[in-house]
Amino acid sequence: MIILSLPVLVAVVSSMLIYDIFSQERVSDALRKGLWRLRGRPWMEQHSRRSMQRSGATAHMASLAGIVCLLVLAGCGGGSATGSPPPTPTPVPTLVPTSVTASPSPTASSSDWTTYHHDNLRTGYIASTPDPHNLAAAWSKQLDGAVYAEPLIVGNHVIVATEGDSLYAFDPVSGIMQWRTNVGSPVPLSTLPCGDIDPLGITGTPVYDPATNLVFAVAEVTGPAHILVGVDVTTGKVKVTRSVDTNGMDPAAHQQRGALTLANGNVYIPYGGLDGDCSDYIGRVVASPTNGQGQLLSYHVPTPREGGIWATPGASVDSAGNLYVAVGNGAITQGQWDYSDSILKLSPTLQLLDAFAPTTWASDNANDSDLGSQGPVLLPGNFIFADGKSGKGYTLHANALGKIGGQIDVQDVCTSFGGAASVGTTAFIPCTSGVRQITVDSSGHIHQGWHASSNIFGSPVVGGHTIYSLSNGTLYALNMNTGQPITSRNVGNTNRFATPTLSGTTIFVGTLRGITAVKIT
Repeated sequence: MIILSLPVLVAVVSSMLIYDIFSQERVSDALRKGLWRLRGRPWMEQHSRRSMQRSGATAHMASLAGIVCLLVLAGCGGGSATGSPPPTPTPVPTLVPTSVTASPSPTASSSDWTTYHHDNLRTGYIASTPDPHNLAAAWSKQLDGAVYAEPLIVGNHVIVATEGDSLYAFDPVSGIMQWRTNVGSPVPLSTLPCGDIDPLGITGTPVYDPATNLVFAVAEVTGPAHILVGVDVTTGKVKVTRSVDTNGMDPAAHQQRGALTLANGNVYIPYGGLDGDCSDYIGRVVASPTNGQGQLLSYHVPTPREGGIWATPGASVDSAGNLYVAVGNGAITQGQWDYSDSILKLSPTLQLLDAFAPTTWASDNANDSDLGSQGPVLLPGNFIFADGKSGKGYTLHANALGKIGGQIDVQDVCTSFGGAASVGTTAFIPCTSGVRQITVDSSGHIHQGWHASSNIFGSPVVGGHTIYSLSNGTLYALNMNTGQPITSRNVGNTNRFATPTLSGTTIFVGTLRGITAVKIT
């Protein structure tokens, strides 16, 4: 009589289960249902997406577990398996959401940088960062694609996402690579109707969830299609994979540029169009539970075309869990407002709660002079500062956006692209003419302060009493109170929306070649 040990039995049963789930018969069945009818289709065709759950596989797993229990009664305690295969490239992602169990992990430290501009208000501010005398080179790495997303800091990991559809982790001090996980093949620009990123992979800034210990990112993969992945921050292993293309959405026309947002147990994913405003995109926000299960939530702007939600900060979140997004120009230029050229307030379940648009929304749409290029700035006193392409700056009541023309104040401020930073009631705006300081008083009125040189225009962050802004490959440090330059450092070519990440005495910058670390001295 041959007696097998429990690990051997588990390995055998696991192999049976994996073969059963991913047998040719099931793959063929998935294809017959149209889950991946993407390849070879022209961009103008509409594609329908539906999320699927494998309840049958779950039941089969329970049955096989029962077999193990019968064979080895003593081996069926309450323990869980901890081993899993090493991360490997995933050229053709599965649409089957894989569940994830929250593993014990520390709450994100206040010194961590786990989302775009540090927190869900998008302040981009760490008070404890020392002010610099100089900026010195620390280390630099060339990666498998350009870095458009802001790097994240989680404990002793620097997380970097690339247009090569890879996620990397580096030691923040030495720059030694800890892991790399490729999640798909990026989309060549030649296969898209327009655009300015080649190839197109992971563009929006990822987000870290301390409850699951996962970094979430959306990758555009060959097909084309958009997939949400959840990667273990410690090991780089993929724990969640699912499609985040919704019904009626043409994946080739939509670009996922805005940062992901973690709130209310969901990952919120904004979509806009490609550079050039081509094809049939419609701005939308999609939400997936962090466990990768269940139906997707979705809101789309009620315009026949355009209305992209593409500003790099993605959605900002208030203390009640409501989301605020900036919307670009829409197709309607007269008649009834189509909720484009706007600031929208969405509930945690993505129901429209309120909206604001300038009285000039129709002409803004016609002239591509909308509010969609800068994320809304949430400030104390329930105020919001909004700016965009027209050069007008607006303050709004967060609890009463006012629909068309409902602003508290409007002034000529600047044309702005990217994400602002804020310290209390003062905001630092990424004006194309140079970063500008503004303050909003207790009545909601705007007071304009210093204005940096026109060559310093990148989305700023604040460390201590210093503004850091990336422009044309140079990292600038400015006095927060005066806007005067303190020092600067060349970091290599960057995209126009690049923004720094702060951690202790180090600044991390995504470049068109990879990642650069700069020391504050």
